[in-house]
Amino acid sequence: MNHDQQSCFVIEGRMALPYQYFAGAVGSRFIVALRDDKKILAVRGAKNGTTFLPPRQTCERTFESLEDNWVEVGPDGTVTGFTVIRYREPYQPQEPPYVLALIRLDGADAPIVHLVECGEVASMRVGMRVRAVFADDPVDNILAIRHFTEVK
Repeated sequence: MNHDQQSCFVIEGRMALPYQYFAGAVGSRFIVALRDDKKILAVRGAKNGTTFLPPRQTCERTFESLEDNWVEVGPDGTVTGFTVIRYREPYQPQEPPYVLALIRLDGADAPIVHLVECGEVASMRVGMRVRAVFADDPVDNILAIRHFTEVK
């Protein structure tokens, strides 16, 4: 062994780290609106008109509070980029191949990432118009939007 290998101490193993994510007041309102009302809410800055999705409490440009400036966006949007996933990912509800896309919802100023069901992945394209398809059963996370599908 050289000196570098002797000075490194490596322990191999697996560790489970249970945790809870605190969504806060803004994130909670966003998730509840998705789950209960099947609405996609964002927040809009009064000073510069920027619409943030996912919503946030404060505008990073103007430092104004946004938590009282709610607007509904989508459910339609435009694909601005995408990738085809061809391997099994245990945290995704899809079997490969599937599409993860950047979707700029109508009324929002930045895209979100979400699943798109488009039939054959070869039919996916930038500029495609898509619409949110909400989960049938209540879900307490972004998968309350089950996926997006092409608007024909």
